[in-house]
Amino acid sequence: MPRFAANTAYLFSDRPLIERFGAAAKAGFTAVEGQFPYDTLASAVKAELARHSLTMLGINTERGGERLFGLAAIAGRERDFDALMKQSLDYIVAIGGSAIHVLAGKVPVDQRPAAERTYIANLMRAADMAAEKNIVILIEPINPRDRPDYFLNRPEHAADIIAKAGKANIKIQFDFYHAQIVGGDLMKRFEKHLSLVGHVQIAAVPSRHEPDEGEVNYPAIYKMLDAAGYKGWVAAEYFPRGKTEDGLAWLRAAQSSA
Repeated sequence: MPRFAANTAYLFSDRPLIERFGAAAKAGFTAVEGQFPYDTLASAVKAELARHSLTMLGINTERGGERLFGLAAIAGRERDFDALMKQSLDYIVAIGGSAIHVLAGKVPVDQRPAAERTYIANLMRAADMAAEKNIVILIEPINPRDRPDYFLNRPEHAADIIAKAGKANIKIQFDFYHAQIVGGDLMKRFEKHLSLVGHVQIAAVPSRHEPDEGEVNYPAIYKMLDAAGYKGWVAAEYFPRGKTEDGLAWLRAAQSSA
């Protein structure tokens, strides 16, 4: 059975960020990830992680403006991207994490050929910066229903970008929620790209609630991950239907079947 992590931006959000680490550990998670923790001192986060014996996974680069949701594919903003990348790298190293999800940004369809060149060049620089600190760069295809105009929508496109960038520490953040909305055929597509997958996330489709309802048979997905030899973490990145602790029957069921 896979190892499960809590996304602290989505789960336990009824309390301040600094209190979510203890709540995650108490609920049975042994690892966490975040999104935009930058308003919380890295030293305080590191202390909480140590206090609760949690493994820290990744965080996101900052958005560079909510309208854009990332700068990596935005032509003309390369210096701003580099600054956000440095911010993320300094923070993840300070808290003992292992990965940075580099947000691509929103790009109109007619601007995408130029944006791809910008994206690849920015990722190559980011990967070199991160490699010096033993940090993995993650790129995540996000569905256009939730995030219209987001540059990266499909795992196939992510794989092509990684091939063109040619950097071993760039990996796919494979979110089964987004992949189901854009293309489906989850098991075959995951297995095809397994060698490029650096991280996995889950949520119900279409609700984005607990992974115990909707279109995706997650118990079957977990078995597939084991059979395929996936050794990474599976992060719960969903909006709880109510209090997070009240909706964790899926986690207990998965852990009891291990």
